Amino acid sequence: MTTPKSTVVTFGCRLNAYESEVMKEHARASESGVETVIVNTCAVTAEAERQARQAIRKLRRQNPDARIVVTGCAAQANPDSFAQMPEVDQVLGNAEKMQPQVFAAPPPERIVVGDIMQVREVASHLVSGFEGRARAFVEVQQGCDHRCTFCIIPFGRGPNRSVPMGRIVDQIRELVAGGYGEVVLTGVDVTAYGSDLPGKPGLGQLVRRLLAAVPELPRLRLSSLDPVEVDEDLLRAMAEEPRLMPHFHLSVQAGDDTILKRMKRRHLRADVIALAARIRALRPDSVLGADIIAGFPTEDAAMFQNSLDLVDEVGLTHLHVFPFSARPGTPAAKMPRVKGDEIKRRAAALRAKGAAAMDQLLRTRIGMTARVLMEQDGQGHSEHYLPVRVAGCAATPGGIVSVRIIALEDGVLIAEETT
Repeated sequence: MTTPKSTVVTFGCRLNAYESEVMKEHARASESGVETVIVNTCAVTAEAERQARQAIRKLRRQNPDARIVVTGCAAQANPDSFAQMPEVDQVLGNAEKMQPQVFAAPPPERIVVGDIMQVREVASHLVSGFEGRARAFVEVQQGCDHRCTFCIIPFGRGPNRSVPMGRIVDQIRELVAGGYGEVVLTGVDVTAYGSDLPGKPGLGQLVRRLLAAVPELPRLRLSSLDPVEVDEDLLRAMAEEPRLMPHFHLSVQAGDDTILKRMKRRHLRADVIALAARIRALRPDSVLGADIIAGFPTEDAAMFQNSLDLVDEVGLTHLHVFPFSARPGTPAAKMPRVKGDEIKRRAAALRAKGAAAMDQLLRTRIGMTARVLMEQDGQGHSEHYLPVRVAGCAATPGGIVSVRIIALEDGVLIAEETT
């Protein structure tokens, strides 16, 4: 008898990627006898939600007899809108999607979405692997207690809650034993890790303890960091732990103080500049990335220029640029808007600035050595999360090879293995 396949289509963040693997394993183990297609949505922008709806319609055309389940942050925040789509069989909340019994014995209700704000724990899940990936994502934290005026995510993820260190160590040991050479610690607000645990261990303590507990782990990487929550303990980990990769991504969002205040961010422009200087003083080879929103309501030309200038002042090279997208139910949705074509222009200018900074960084690597985590087709990423193609490399995905960078082609570093 052939086991019906389960497919997961993932939108959004690394946490969603991790949760998709959990759902995939639950669906496969369920023996429900039903072909299932799961769409794990993102709510960070209106465009992300539009893409999810488009994908759902296409998936129904391609899988006319499958059970289509929609979940994720957009489904949690607005379940009725997805339940009204004729292509959708069921809508699951972010807490419910992690429960194996939902896939083993699907509840009869079309909408199974609880009150995420009442969730106080992170369910335990040991993921054995990530299909098609050389690096693995490990959930260390869920939810967010902050209320940035542009963000709907806290209402999709609930309050901050952390995974105990022992469970994280167990997960990483299993992944390393499975051949993964790099692990990324992920969550909604990873720098808030531990504030709800006994003794309130922070992210810096977690990094040091798990590297000590799993000496066979070659590389550890962090997802997006809130500048105001990067404390001395985490800075010390950056300085002292060579297996912690020197690529740090900051949740900056804007480079203008007035806009940062209207966003209800807890840092100012000077804080980002000072933090970048501290990181580089402690870890001189560090590279920095940032999330920046273009065209936030009330942003004028001078305010935008401050964001543009921040890229140069801080030396940001790995930019994630988001054109402002009003999310219903957020304070920013009620603020005076920047015109749509101007938002697009500003986003394009930021992306061009980021691309130029990245190109300059890539050119400085020519002639230097690197350690590359191989992924597929002879290509991988260096310690600084730079794309590298290694000529004639036979290493399997997850393997780490020493290389010398010899050229740059179409935004990818070209390298040869060294002995």
